Amino acid sequence: MHKSRLGVMVIDCETDDLTSHETFWAGVLGREREVGSKDPKYRDLKGPPSELRVLLQSVDHAPRVHLDIETDNIPAEVARLKALGAEEVGACKGWVVMQAPSGHRFCVVSPQRPDFAENANVWHD
Repeated sequence: MHKSRLGVMVIDCETDDLTSHETFWAGVLGREREVGSKDPKYRDLKGPPSELRVLLQSVDHAPRVHLDIETDNIPAEVARLKALGAEEVGACKGWVVMQAPSGHRFCVVSPQRPDFAENANVWHD
C-alpha cells in the first residue's frame, strides 16, 4: 500500500532570474512572494495550506506548466503510473520525471504539503 495525490503545480520559466516572473505570477494568482529562497532556481508562491502548492522553477527549456504528484513511495507510484501508460523519462535530485501518453511531462516527488497523510489517495499495491 502507498499514498499519492496531486501536490504541486510547477510553472517552468526559461530564465536565470525568477524575480520578475515571481512578481507577475504572485499578482496573477493572488499569492505572496517567497521571502529568502534557499535555491535561486525555485520560488514558492505562498497560499492557503488547503490549496495546491504553486512553485516557479528556472529552466533551460521552453516555458510550460507541469504537475508534481506527491507520494510516500516513489518507486511504487512510478510503477502504478507506468501500468496506466506513463513512461519514465529519468530521475533527478530524488524525484522521477514521467511522461503521460499525451506527451505531458510531470514529476513524482516526496510529500510536499503538510496534510498529505490525511488527504492522499490510498493505493493497494
